[in-house]
Amino acid sequence: MRLLRVLIMAAAATCFVFPSAMLAQRTPEDVVAQKAAILHSADLAKVVPGSVFFRGQSATTQLRNSVGVRFANGYLMFATLVDNSGYSTGIQQKYQAYFITEVPLEIEGHRLAPGAYGAGIVNGGPGLHFVIQDLGAHDLFEAPAKHDAVLHRPVPLQMMAGSRAGSYRLYFGRNYVEFERGK
Repeated sequence: MRLLRVLIMAAAATCFVFPSAMLAQRTPEDVVAQKAAILHSADLAKVVPGSVFFRGQSATTQLRNSVGVRFANGYLMFATLVDNSGYSTGIQQKYQAYFITEVPLEIEGHRLAPGAYGAGIVNGGPGLHFVIQDLGAHDLFEAPAKHDAVLHRPVPLQMMAGSRAGSYRLYFGRNYVEFERGK
């Protein structure tokens, strides 16, 4: 009788544990089958660090002002606003967000390799410019940015679908730059 109970318990446990384990395991085919999507706050909470290194200092990130994209093969791109109060005024103007990408990106005709960067939108010269800096605060490139006067409820940082399939808009308030995964 006791052996029968043990066998029934083992069979019941197998019925519940095995399917759960199968669901939890992801094969490479599952990752490839994913569709590209804008990340939700729960996804971002798993990957956005509490502080980041930039130009010789550590800056606190703002999880509530973080955005990102999961590309079709599972690779990520995300940006988070930072507390840049400890930096010089010149760096503060350009270094508004920490920008991390696991894949190459095309940003308004500029190629950005996978890596970690400082980013921001500045108003200088003729119009708005999206600035990307390396971790030493050296400008890598500036791309033209746009102003969206009809955007409902702008927030400090947000991600939206772009003007064509596979593209995204990274908004700093009402100002944005459009990007897509590079090749």
